[in-house]
Amino acid sequence: MAQPEIEVLDVDLEIVDAHHHLWPAAGAVVSLQPGPGQQVQKGSRVPDSQAYSLADFTTDATAGHRVVGSVFVECSAFYRSEGPERSRPVGETEAVARLASPYGLCSGIVAFADLMLGSAVGEVLDEHQEVGGERFKGIRHSVAWDSDPEVFATYRRPPAGLLLDKAFLAGAGQLAERGLTFDTWLNFHQLPELVTFAAHHPDLTVVLDHLGGPAVTGRHAHRRNDVREEWRAGIIAASRQRNVVIKLGAVGMRAFTGAELFDGGPASAQAIADYWADDIRFCIDTFGPDRCMFESNFPVDRALCDYVTLWNAFKLIAAPYSRPERSQLFAGTASSTYRL
Repeated sequence: MAQPEIEVLDVDLEIVDAHHHLWPAAGAVVSLQPGPGQQVQKGSRVPDSQAYSLADFTTDATAGHRVVGSVFVECSAFYRSEGPERSRPVGETEAVARLASPYGLCSGIVAFADLMLGSAVGEVLDEHQEVGGERFKGIRHSVAWDSDPEVFATYRRPPAGLLLDKAFLAGAGQLAERGLTFDTWLNFHQLPELVTFAAHHPDLTVVLDHLGGPAVTGRHAHRRNDVREEWRAGIIAASRQRNVVIKLGAVGMRAFTGAELFDGGPASAQAIADYWADDIRFCIDTFGPDRCMFESNFPVDRALCDYVTLWNAFKLIAAPYSRPERSQLFAGTASSTYRL
C-alpha cells in the first residue's frame, strides 16, 4: 500500500467511492455519440491530465483511506468503434467489467444509454446487462443545460427540457422495469424538472450527481449567494421525493467551485472544508445520511487536490455527525443505492 504524504483522518472508516471515472491512455481517441438534439465534439483526444487507469485509481484508493469499493460512472471511454450507434456505449461497460481489483474497486458500473430512444432503449440496457453482469447497476444520462453557453456544460451539451420529454420519460421507464438506477448531472435551476421527473417514476431510484449543480460559471459567476438561495429551495423540493438520493462531491470542478479555492496550488483539506461545509451539511440535513453519499469524482477533481486530501476534507465536513451516520455517508448509502 502506498504511504500517504499527509495524515489520514479516521483511517478505519470504510469508504465506498460512489462516483469516479477511468480513461484510456493519453492520446487515445474517445468516441462520443450525440443523441437527438445534442451537440458533441467527436474524436476528442484524452489529455495527459485526464488519463486514469485502474492502476492509477488503485494507487489513489490505497494511499491511506480505507476504500472498500467503488462505482465507475460513464465518461464516454472505451466505446465500440463499430456496430449500431445506440449500442456503442456498451463497450464502456464491457471494458470496465473485464477489470479485476482485489480491493473491490469498480464493483458497480453506471453506464450510458440514450434515454431519448424511448422504450427502444430497453434493448441497449439488456446489452449492458449481458456484458456487465451483476456489476452493471444503472445509467447516467446528464441533462445539464443553461441559457448561457458560457455556463460549464457536459460534453454532450443536451438541449433544454430533457427530463420532461415524453421519449426520455419512456426510456427511464425501462430502467425502472429492470430495477436499474438513474444518475444525472444538472444545473440547480433544473431541480424543479427533476422533482417532476422523479414523481413520474416513483419506483425508479434517481441519483442526483454533483450536489445538484450549484453553478458558478457564466451568468452565475459572482452570484454564489443568489445561486445558493435558489439551489437550496430546489434541494428541499427534491428531498421530498423519497426516490431521490444525492451525491456529495465534484468540489474540484470549476463548474461548481469558485476560482479562489484553486488559487495558490493544491487546496488543503481544511480549505475545502471551509468552502463547502455549510452547503454539504445542508444537503445531509435535508436528505438525511441514508440518502447522501460522498463521491471523489476522480480524476476530474484532482485538479483541486490529491485523493487523500479530498477524503480528509469530506471527513472534516462530516465530523459533527455520529459514527453510524458517517458510516452511511461514506459507504452505506452507496452500497444500498447501487446494490453492491
